[in-house]
Amino acid sequence: MDRRSFIGVAAGALSLTQMPPALRASLEGKKGLRLSITWGMLDGMPVPEAMALLNRLGYDAYEMFDWRNPATLEKFVTEKSKSQLFCACLVANKGVTAPGCGLVNPREREGFLRELEATIEAAKKMDCKQLVVLTGNELGGMPRSEQMANAVAALREAAPLLEKNGMTAIIEILNTYVNHAGYFLYYVRDGAELVDRVGSPNVKLLFDIYHVQIMEGNLIENIRTNIDRIGHFHVGDVPGRHEPGTGEINYRNVFKAIYDLGDRFQGSVALEYSPLAPLEKDMAAMRALANFT
Repeated sequence: MDRRSFIGVAAGALSLTQMPPALRASLEGKKGLRLSITWGMLDGMPVPEAMALLNRLGYDAYEMFDWRNPATLEKFVTEKSKSQLFCACLVANKGVTAPGCGLVNPREREGFLRELEATIEAAKKMDCKQLVVLTGNELGGMPRSEQMANAVAALREAAPLLEKNGMTAIIEILNTYVNHAGYFLYYVRDGAELVDRVGSPNVKLLFDIYHVQIMEGNLIENIRTNIDRIGHFHVGDVPGRHEPGTGEINYRNVFKAIYDLGDRFQGSVALEYSPLAPLEKDMAAMRALANFT
């Protein structure tokens, strides 16, 4: 079956009982990547309803809900014990520009550590082990080498806190050509340097496949070379940041490359895009695309 047909079959499925027998068997005896979804994709769906959908479609996790809203956090704490789903990651320092809590500006170091401590407390309530960290934007007038040194120092200071709590900071690589002009960390090689210089097993990369494709491509080789530095993946096709199959990335091959790395990668692969297909159909298609028998 070619890729388009494979996705089309899966996209027509609304529940396991409605799926073709071969696809249903592949999901019931799931053998593939651990799949998560960024909460923003669930389009304001009530938490219990969204959790039920994820369970029904064979997902493993969810992530990046607004934990800073106490009522929202309480809803997730209440619901998490009702299913086998887990929280894959929470955002630690507010967003892409990391206002007042970035890594490259030493004057924001205390703000970063305060945000990290607050996120750890929320993550404990969710039994969540990974925290998304954004570097923030470049500083004009300061050499990149100095900004890199500042980011290394910030993460080295954070490492004992992460290690004490059994959590990992995953530092996200973003593109600056289309979406995030001015962001500091935009090449995989710089992410690898950052992780290596920090030298803690509790600091890794968030490898966003969409962003890396825009900046440099060479996805499979970049993944294979850096898999021991990678804690998490985000997914979206290029151009447009829609679902796999709408753009230029052969996601079946990319997913297989990750899967073939076996025990070297114990993290999750998370959907983060604007689907063109109906959400539930798209999610069923992605679960099938990330399964291997």
